[in-house]
Amino acid sequence: MTLYGYAGTILRLDLTARRAIEVETARYRSWGGGHGLGSALFWDFCKDKTITDGRDPANVCIVATSPLNATPTPSAGGRCEVMGVGVGMHPVSWFTRSGFGGRFSTMLKHAGFDAIVIEGRASSPVWVDIRNRKVEFHDASDLWGTDTWTAQKKIWERVGAPRDVRSGWWDFNATAEQALDPETDQGRTTQRPAVLTIGPAGENRTAAGCLIHDAGNGAGQGGFGAVWGSKNLKAISVIGTGEIPVADPMALLRARQVTKDKYVTDIRQPDFASWSHVGGLPNPLFMNPPPTDERRPQACQGCINGCRARFAVGYGNESTCQETAWYLPAVRRVATSVQELSEINLRAADVVQRYGHNSFLFQTGLHWLEHLHEEGVLGPGKAIPSQLPWEKYGTLEFAEKLIHALSHREDIGADLADGWVQAAIKWGREEDLHNGNMQFSYWGMPEHGYDPRAELEWGYGSILGDRDINEHCFNIIFTHVTAAFAFAKPMRIQAQQLVELIAEKLSPYAVNRPEVLDFSDGNMYSEAVAQLTRWHRHYTRFYKQSALFCDLKWPDFYNTNVPDFRGATASDDAGEQVFWNAVTGDSLSFEDGIELGRRIWNLDNAIWTLQGRHRDMVVYAPYVYETRYTKGELFPFFMWPCRDDKGEWQYRDVMGRSIDRGGFEDFKTIFYRLEGWDVDSGWPTRATLEGLDLAEVADTLEAVGRLGKEASR
Repeated sequence: MTLYGYAGTILRLDLTARRAIEVETARYRSWGGGHGLGSALFWDFCKDKTITDGRDPANVCIVATSPLNATPTPSAGGRCEVMGVGVGMHPVSWFTRSGFGGRFSTMLKHAGFDAIVIEGRASSPVWVDIRNRKVEFHDASDLWGTDTWTAQKKIWERVGAPRDVRSGWWDFNATAEQALDPETDQGRTTQRPAVLTIGPAGENRTAAGCLIHDAGNGAGQGGFGAVWGSKNLKAISVIGTGEIPVADPMALLRARQVTKDKYVTDIRQPDFASWSHVGGLPNPLFMNPPPTDERRPQACQGCINGCRARFAVGYGNESTCQETAWYLPAVRRVATSVQELSEINLRAADVVQRYGHNSFLFQTGLHWLEHLHEEGVLGPGKAIPSQLPWEKYGTLEFAEKLIHALSHREDIGADLADGWVQAAIKWGREEDLHNGNMQFSYWGMPEHGYDPRAELEWGYGSILGDRDINEHCFNIIFTHVTAAFAFAKPMRIQAQQLVELIAEKLSPYAVNRPEVLDFSDGNMYSEAVAQLTRWHRHYTRFYKQSALFCDLKWPDFYNTNVPDFRGATASDDAGEQVFWNAVTGDSLSFEDGIELGRRIWNLDNAIWTLQGRHRDMVVYAPYVYETRYTKGELFPFFMWPCRDDKGEWQYRDVMGRSIDRGGFEDFKTIFYRLEGWDVDSGWPTRATLEGLDLAEVADTLEAVGRLGKEASR
C-alpha cells in the first residue's frame, strides 16, 4: 500500500552503539506527522519518561517531518519539528517542542526518512552522514568547537558536494554504468546536503543551545542544542534524490493556484506600500516586495512568501524576526546613523546564529541584565561579579563578548547556563520575579512580548502547555489593529465583523461564538475563553506542529482580498485540509484535524503527568498576578476586540490589568473539565484517553498512580 506524502521509513540512531535501525512509518501513520509522529515515537522509545532534564542520557530526541514537506503546499513544504525533554525550564524541563524552516525536512524525505529518533550517547563527538538511506557515523572531534557555519561548510566538503552548485550536477553514482542502469542509478542533484548542527552553546550544554540549519534556520526553544551536546552529536547531514508520492497532484496544484490568485496579497494593489511596513497587511498570507539590488527574498522549501532575505552586504542573511531584533534596543543608544544601526543589528544576528545561541532569551532577559548593572549589583567586584564591558553596551564588541561568555559558561554564563530563573534564585534576585523586572512568565521562559495579562489565549496556552507557544493564530488581530491605531491607518475591518468571521472557523468547540474573542476584563476567566484556548491547543498541535503549516501564514481567518473577507482556513478551495487530502489521499475534514490535535495534546499531557505535572504547578510567575501590565513592547496600548456593557463590539486597550489568582484557578477548573481531565490534578482520565484510542497510555498512568479520577456524575 502506497503511503502518499511519506518516504515510508523512520530512522533510529542509536548513538551509544553507533547503529542505524529502520522502522516502518506505516506503524505511526495514524499520528499524521511532525509533532504527532514525534510524540508517539517518544512514548514508544523513551523508556524513562520521568526524566526532567534533557541532558539525561535516557532522553530521546526526535526530528520529524510532515507529509506536506517536499511538496508545493504553500507555507508548509519546508518546516521541521523537534521534540524531547528540554533543558533550562523551571521548575521542571518538560517534554517540549521546537521547530525550524529551510530545506532539511524536504531533504530528509528525499533521502528516504520521515523522522529521526536519536537515542543514547556517543562515547566521543560524532556527526551523522545520510545519503539516500545510507547512514554512516563519523568522528567529529575536529568539528567540536567550531561554530555552526564552519561545521556545515566542512561537512559539505567531506560529503563531496560541489563548492558552487551552479557548476553542475552532483552525481551519486560511483560509475558511469550505474547512471545508465535504472536498477542501480542513485540519482543526481544540484543541492548541497542539508545540515542540522550545534555550535558552542550546545556543545557546552547550555540551556540556550540551539539547532541551526543553513544560515538562519534555528530550533531555539527547548535547549535542544544542549540535548545534542549531551549526546556528543555535532551534526546530521542529509542529501537525497528520492521522490515522494502525492495522491492527487492536480488537486494540490489547483489549491496552490487558488491560494495565490484569491488569498495572497498582491503587491500591485494601490495601497500595498502604505500597509506593508506597519503591520496592517490584510491577511497573514502575503508576498514580499520585489527584490532589489540590495536585497533578495529567501524562503523555506516550497513557500510562496519569502519572509527572509539575503543581502548584498553579506551579513544578516536568512535571519528574521526575533534574532534580528534581540540587540536592537541597545544598538539604538549608540548608533549614529541608520546604516550603523542596521549593520550592528544584522551582525549581532549572525553572532547568535554562529554560536547556536537562543536569542529569544534576550526578549526580556537582556533588559533584566542591564537593570542589574544599572542598579550596581552586576559588574566587576559587585554582588554578581562580571567582567563584561557594559560601557560598550550597544556595540558589536559587547554583543560578541556576551554571546561568547554565555555559550562557553564563562563569567555570568556559568550561572545562566542551566536556566535564567535558576540563576536569579542563585543570585538572590527572586524579587525581580515579583516586581516584573524579570519578565519570565511561565516555566522559566521569557515573555514573548504578548503579555499574558493582555493577550489571554497566548498566556493560557503557554502556561497550560510546556513553553511559550509562539503561535500567532489570533495574535494577528493585535498586530493589525494595534498597528493601524498607532500609525493612524483606516481600519480595514471593524470589530464585530472580525470576530464573527473568525468564529465561523472555530469548529467544533467555539463555532459561531464570537464571545470567545471578547478579551474584556469581565470575560477573562470564562468558559468562552476556555473554549478558545482549547481550540487553539488542538488546532496548532495538528495543523501547525504536525501538518507543519507555517505559524506566521496560517490560519487565514479573515482576508480582505476576498469580497466577503472570508479567509482560506477551513475553506473548500484552499483550506488546510484540502492540501492534506490532496497529498495523502485522506478524506480528512477540518474538524477531523482538530480532533487529531486533541489526541496529540492528550498524549503530551500524559507525558507531562509522568514527569510530575500537577495542577498546583500550573501557575504564572508572581509578577503576572502582583503587578499591572502598563508598558508594551512596541506600542503604549494593546488593542483587542471587546464587548461593552451593551454588548456592542469595539477595539479597546486591554493594558492596565493583572491576572487574578482566584480567577485563573477557576479558569483552570473550567478548562480541565472541558478537556475531560481530573479537575483536582489536571491528569488525564481513562475515559478521555480510551475515547482517543489511548488505552495503553491510560494503563501506564494507572500503573504509577497518576491516572486522573473520573468526574462525578
